[in-house]
This record gives sequence, C-alpha cells and structure tokens, in this order.
Amino acid sequence: MRAVVFQEPQEKMEVEEVDRPEPDADGIVVETEACGICRSDWHAWQGDWDWVGVMPTPGLIFGHEPVGIVKEVGEDVENFSEGDRVCVPFNLSDGTCRYCKQGRANICERVIPLGFVSFQPGAFAEEFPVRNADHNVIKLPDNVDPVDVAGLGCRFATAFHGLVHRVDVTAGDWVAVHGCGGVGLSAVHIADALGANVIAVDLGEDKLDKAEELGADETVNVTEVQDVPQAVKGHTPSSRGVEVSVDALGVAETCRNSVNSLAKGGQNLQIGLTTSEEEGEVSLPVDTIVMDEREFIGSFGMPPHEYEEIFSMMEQDKIDPGKIVSETVALDDVPDVIASMDDYDTVGIPVCDEF
Repeated sequence: MRAVVFQEPQEKMEVEEVDRPEPDADGIVVETEACGICRSDWHAWQGDWDWVGVMPTPGLIFGHEPVGIVKEVGEDVENFSEGDRVCVPFNLSDGTCRYCKQGRANICERVIPLGFVSFQPGAFAEEFPVRNADHNVIKLPDNVDPVDVAGLGCRFATAFHGLVHRVDVTAGDWVAVHGCGGVGLSAVHIADALGANVIAVDLGEDKLDKAEELGADETVNVTEVQDVPQAVKGHTPSSRGVEVSVDALGVAETCRNSVNSLAKGGQNLQIGLTTSEEEGEVSLPVDTIVMDEREFIGSFGMPPHEYEEIFSMMEQDKIDPGKIVSETVALDDVPDVIASMDDYDTVGIPVCDEF
C-alpha cells in the first residue's frame, strides 16, 4: 500500500510502497477515508518535542486525525465490525490505568501517540492499525461527512475538551484565543457555541477574518498594537480582562500574552505546545498569577467518551467542525503541505481525502 514516510528531520517526506498492517488480537485495521494534516505533524517533522520523548525515526508514518472504514478486526475485539466508520483519538490508551478508570484516558499512564512512534503508525496511508480498539476507537454517526470530522482526532477535540471540561466557560463570559490556526479557530467556534464573547488574536488578517466567520465578536491584529494584553482587555467591560484566555500556539510570546490578558480569577487554557526555541519552558508572571488567583490549565486531546458530546452538538447545529476545514488534498500532496507550515500561513485545517 502507499504511505507518506518520514525520512529525517526537515527532510521532505516521501510517498512509498509499504507493507499493509495486520491487526493485533485487540486491534483493528482501518481503511483511511480522510486525515487532517496537523501542525503537530510539522513539529515532529521539524524535530521538536524530543524533550517530551517524541523522536520520530526514519520509516515512520505520520497522520493522527483520521476517519475511515474498519477493514479487519482482531479476534478479541468486541465493539467493532468490518464496515463500521470510525474516528480515532491521537492519544491511544490501554484502558486499565487509574486515569483511564477515572474517565481520563487521554492522559493514560501508558499513552501511545498515533503516528508518532514506529510501533503505532499513523494514517497518512491507505490503511492504518489501531491498538486496544474497544478502548480507543469511536464509531461515527451515519450522517457525518468524513472530511468534516477529520480534525476531531486532535485539534477540534483538544479545544473542545479544554473549553468544555477543563475550564469554566459560561454564557456571557469573555474568552480570548491567541493564535488562530486550526486548533485556535476550533476554540473560537466552540467558545461561541458555548455563548461566550470571543476575542480572536493573530497577526494574519485572513485568519482573523475566518475567526469572525466562526463566531469571534472582536479581533486583535498583533501587528497593529503595541501591547496585546491591553488591546484584549480593552474589548472587555471596564477593561478588566477575560475570564478565559486560550494559548493555541505555544510560543513564549503568545503564552505570556494569554496569561496577561486575564481578569482577576481568570483561567489560562494552554493547548499550544512549544517549539525547539522554548523546549517546553516559558517564563510567566508568577506573582501576578498568585495575587490575582489566576489559573494555568492544560488540555491534551480528549477521552473517547466525550466524542458523543461533539456529535450531539453537531446534530443540534450548534457546532460544525467542517467549517474549519480549509482544503482537501491527495496523499501525494501531504509532504508539501507539511513543509509549507514553516510559514504559518495555513488557514483552518487541511485534510487529505484521496489515497
């Protein structure tokens, strides 16, 4: 079968013929219909994240936002059959650790990242395997378009889990989103669906325009202001700041801007991961965080049982992940799309849907 294969950090990936996967006894093989092309793929291709143990090796197949049709089922799998249409979270759990039993499978003690390690290849391929299928795989409703939900495995799911389950967003709150890439635009759309007043922050006017389409009430172009947090606060009542601020990019500047945009008692939601420039470390205004009782909260993917909430909101037309899909491409285009992310010009979520 054909797959996009990692060569070396920052060396263009190649489409090659590889062996088709076989399912483990507790796993399945999925024929890929669509897979989002994520900035996390770019990070791994760049050689980022070795400080958290993500070190791609030559021959790895990326792709962690897939939708597909179950093609083969392991003998111990109980919940899935050939022909089921499914999606898969990027952080695969074992279903047995204390966090899995608490309903927090996304932070499983033995989490395996789909498409980032050699023993769990990803979905930039005609087919891909999934381990522990009964714990990890989500069956899709009949009426959803595969391309529309191809971002659920990572960006949309991370933003949803963060805004719905990790911080406290209520109708009428002010929410700022710093960085309007795929996960940031997802956060804008979800915060708007929750009834928040949303302020989108970015340096690209095209991304800010898209954010307005997705529900942003105000925008801040960082190239046009001297003090981003003050510009954000200026849109809030009495310039008090926002109740929730989302750093959806992960560079030091956006992280600090996000924290400094908060009102007293506000919550910073960190969903952007850092680059090799920060290597996971960012200095923050600790004394202000303490004296204002601000909170700093992370969100990493989403446990499988929360997907039903997304599907329910989709059915009620409250959210539409498909609105964030910017383009569809063929498998042969994936290496160039990932390489082009150097420029941070991508608006929305590109999806590979031709294998």
